[in-house]
Amino acid sequence: MFSWLGKEVTPIVRNFEVTVEKLVYGGDGLARQDGRVVLAPYLLPGERASVQAEREKPGLVRAATRNVIEPSNVRVPAPCPVFGRCGGCHYQHAPYDYQVEAKCAILVEELRRLGKIEPPEEISVVSGEPWGYRNRVQLQVERGRLGYREARSHKLCAIRSCPIASPKINETVAALLAMLADSRWPNFVESLEIFSDEQQVQLNVLETRRPVSRRFFEWCAETIPGMVPGALDWESRFRVSRNSFFQVNRFLVDKLVETALDFEGGGETALDLYAGVGLFSLALARRFGQVTAVDSGSGAVRDLEFNAQRAGLANVRTERDSTEAYLEKLEAAPDYVLLDPPRAGLGKVTVRRLLELKPRRMTIVACDPATLARDLAALTSGGYRMEKMTMVDLFPQTYHIETVVQLAITG
Repeated sequence: MFSWLGKEVTPIVRNFEVTVEKLVYGGDGLARQDGRVVLAPYLLPGERASVQAEREKPGLVRAATRNVIEPSNVRVPAPCPVFGRCGGCHYQHAPYDYQVEAKCAILVEELRRLGKIEPPEEISVVSGEPWGYRNRVQLQVERGRLGYREARSHKLCAIRSCPIASPKINETVAALLAMLADSRWPNFVESLEIFSDEQQVQLNVLETRRPVSRRFFEWCAETIPGMVPGALDWESRFRVSRNSFFQVNRFLVDKLVETALDFEGGGETALDLYAGVGLFSLALARRFGQVTAVDSGSGAVRDLEFNAQRAGLANVRTERDSTEAYLEKLEAAPDYVLLDPPRAGLGKVTVRRLLELKPRRMTIVACDPATLARDLAALTSGGYRMEKMTMVDLFPQTYHIETVVQLAITG
């Protein structure tokens, strides 16, 4: 027995067998054992597996998968040699169509369970190429090795290539691995970011114990084909500086914009919140008389202004501010609001102010179904109806879910 928050709990046997009922958000398979929920990774519904308890509390056991005893008839071999050890992917053992169906089911369950709301009868799906799609990766550097973190660990999972990264990124990884064996490599660099549009490469040092000299970047420019100093110019449409956010799926960037703006008509005024470098702002400017783009990052705002000017869109106005602070100052509702928040979602302050302003139409581009469920519950109870919901699979092979929701004021 052990105590948890004052309750006596009988520890579960550390090694045991389970049968998986379903997949849940986070990538795990859910099973039950002795009245408790068991969550274990890299499994599929219907599979029987041997698992090992790692953490437990009343009603819940988090376990590691030891081996699959009875595999699902849909299970496929994972193409990546470090799948199951690397923390980046969760579903390489499932066919891609199966992954998409599972994500839609998980989205519906999260909305019902956490938001107590019923999604539209039909959830549309936008998907693309499931491999080689990532245009940006972050890599750890340790003792001459390059890679990601192991699942649920800070240990390095060394790689030589990544099947979900784009060809240009894998080309850059190969160049960096060769450079790591060179005595000129600065051993105090701890993590790097690679961003590419398949023509250019932006290399950012994220963590280092000492400043990196200009000579290092000059060496990189000589060695890495297509490397550019400073900002990367995505397809000559979007300048993206070092700290500016940009969507990671190179195949679905335009489809995401089309999905978010999939409604009839336009209007006089539009508001793009969490605007980044202007991915949605520029498209909105072609449908609305005046677009106000709000972002708290100075680099993103500078990029957005550059991108709008280059596109000849004089009707885009930028505001460097947080969404919460900007909405508090806003006196009248625009005709339309687009919101692309981080994983934390909109939050109570933003939702409250939106309900006070009551714009006629809104679109939410959400990257976390749990926070989306919370935000939608408040908005729908406050007078909005969901007109359309689309799952855009920006992150194949992973549990991450991107959802676009069209909302309109009731009445």
